[in-house]
Amino acid sequence: MKQFLSNNTFTNDFYLKLARADLVSKDTNATIGVVTDPGFKNQLWKIVVPTSSIAVVVTLGLFVYYVRRRKLRRKGEDLLLLDLDTAQKANNSEDGDSGNREVQMPLFSFASVSAATGNFSPANKLGEGGFGPVYKGILLKGNEVAVKRLSKRSGQGWEELKNEAMLIAKLQHRNLVRLLGCCIERDEKILIYEYMLNKSLDFFLFDQEKRRILNWRTRVRVIEGIAQGLLYLHQYSRLRIIHRDLKPSNILLDIDMNPKISDFGMARIFGGNESQANTNRIVGTYGYMSPEYALEGLFSIKSDVFSFGVLLLEIVSGKKNTGFYQHDCLHLIGYAWELWTNDRGSDLVDPLLDDISSMQMVLRYVNIALLCVQESADDRPTMSDVVPMLSNESVVLPYPKEPAFLNVRSMSKANPVNNKPQICSLNGATISTMEGR
Repeated sequence: MKQFLSNNTFTNDFYLKLARADLVSKDTNATIGVVTDPGFKNQLWKIVVPTSSIAVVVTLGLFVYYVRRRKLRRKGEDLLLLDLDTAQKANNSEDGDSGNREVQMPLFSFASVSAATGNFSPANKLGEGGFGPVYKGILLKGNEVAVKRLSKRSGQGWEELKNEAMLIAKLQHRNLVRLLGCCIERDEKILIYEYMLNKSLDFFLFDQEKRRILNWRTRVRVIEGIAQGLLYLHQYSRLRIIHRDLKPSNILLDIDMNPKISDFGMARIFGGNESQANTNRIVGTYGYMSPEYALEGLFSIKSDVFSFGVLLLEIVSGKKNTGFYQHDCLHLIGYAWELWTNDRGSDLVDPLLDDISSMQMVLRYVNIALLCVQESADDRPTMSDVVPMLSNESVVLPYPKEPAFLNVRSMSKANPVNNKPQICSLNGATISTMEGR
């Protein structure tokens, strides 16, 4: 509308009529805090953006951790974090068969095994056998383990590793070495054992100075421990097992010089009522193989008994069976038989032994050894016979028959020029000689 003023001028006024509801809504919005201040919006944005970024980073980190854990589990567990104390407690009560309980063998990652051994440092190398080199590994808690790595030049392979891993994982006895796990990654095949501080029996037995540590009481403990371990393998485990490569380098010694049988790569399992088997692939170490196995490939529990007899002679005398040249005898077995038949068995005893209280007991051990190395497997005792012979003096011992390979001596006398070739012919091209650690 137009309004006239006194000076005859006029102005145009504009009036806006609002509903009451609009006025209430405006007031309400102001009351509940509708923010129109741009400065406040900037402050809010500074809070929301960093918080969202942190949430994204945390989520991404958790995802990466989850993926890496899955990858690690797929490749293997972390050896460095292995708790040996817990594992030891779980097995302390085990002295015999583990029943029907399935044993889960840990699978360690190669990265953790490599880290434990200092990337397989030569300084950590304990020795090397037919399987490959053995290294000392150190875990984060300071515990030590023995790491056995398959050499690419080794005559053994996947079958031997699998054989050893499956056997030892299912066997629990104080005189058998304990397998902690394995690593199978890329081309690597590795076994991880409990660490034996005193290495193997041959480390002491065939060294002129270190042999002094093996007094008679210690040797008796070693002999009885080996016998108990073999008895378990042959009779009391769920599986009847023939070791087939029993020798001093495969007898490990713990901190208290207690023996533990190791290296089951050549072992064979007998099922049901089986008592012997035949093989075209003869493996083992010359000097510890029974004649029926070395010459015909026939093996049984009596094959291990023969090896035990050789070991027993070596422990009593401190001399190796192989490479033994004395009194026209080309091996320790023949030398022991010659002394025994001439009532001079005491001459076989290691002269470094000065704590023998009863020579009669030592001669009893020689008698048992000669019973174990008799040429015919049927004449040899079983380990269930040998164990009471060793521990019970009241058990009457039969007189042994001629030992195996005794004819080698007569052959060498008849043809001294061809002495060595005739002995080596027993070995043959089919036998793989595995030197110990």
